[in-house]
Amino acid sequence: MTTAALPSTAGLGLSRGVAELKQFFRQKDHVIFTFTFPAFILVLLGSIFDDAYPGGVTVGQVFAASMVGAGIVATSFLNLGIGVALDREDGTLKRLRGTPMPAAAYFLGKVVLVAVASLAEVVLLLAVGMVVFDVTLPTEAARWFTFAWVFVLSIISCSLLGIAISSFAKSAQSAAAVTNLPYVGLQFMSGIYIPISELPDWMLTVGAVFPVKWAAQGFRSVFLPDSMMVQEAAGSWELGKTALVLGGWCAIGLVLCLLTFRWTNRRAG
Repeated sequence: MTTAALPSTAGLGLSRGVAELKQFFRQKDHVIFTFTFPAFILVLLGSIFDDAYPGGVTVGQVFAASMVGAGIVATSFLNLGIGVALDREDGTLKRLRGTPMPAAAYFLGKVVLVAVASLAEVVLLLAVGMVVFDVTLPTEAARWFTFAWVFVLSIISCSLLGIAISSFAKSAQSAAAVTNLPYVGLQFMSGIYIPISELPDWMLTVGAVFPVKWAAQGFRSVFLPDSMMVQEAAGSWELGKTALVLGGWCAIGLVLCLLTFRWTNRRAG
């Protein structure tokens, strides 16, 4: 008599990802808010700051490139920080614990959800940028390759950090406060809402520690001309350092997930 082999972690993770996507897109109000909020902020900021840099690049175009990174942070760190806490509170995680699904497969399922949602978010933001702020898409293959690896490293690092920070929330209700404080603060310190040149040195130093700044800078290198690199804090795109920092946060995020992840709330034992 042979025993059927259990599905692999990757297979379970992909299956969980499909379930996560179905559940996400059934919540129409949540989907609309998730996708429209970064685009709404982009339109506001681009309309308020209508200056232009040397070479004809407008502040709106810079905001559009930066908001691609901010949109990924919203769909990954912010949504997972709250969503995982909700899964823990409503018993979803407790039920999954009774199945053959390991924690790593659950993490993978969340990353699949974020990847699809983030790609849709990027398309919407670029569409708004093209229509409202005359953003042009790159034609060089090298820039799209940069887009690909910055996108992948950004969603993995921010997703894992979102899962990790959910463990610090005592409930789904408190998770919003726990995640929004670093989310909003890092938007300012990373040059998303305010141009890098306007930030004080201490903010630049703090922002450079976290992945938000590097994700936004990586996307600016894709969608802005190279003449704009002089506006960055280091005077260059620093793509090698971007890959190193984002890759490092992927590793740190995974370790934090493994160390802090809980299937149930503390009060439930």
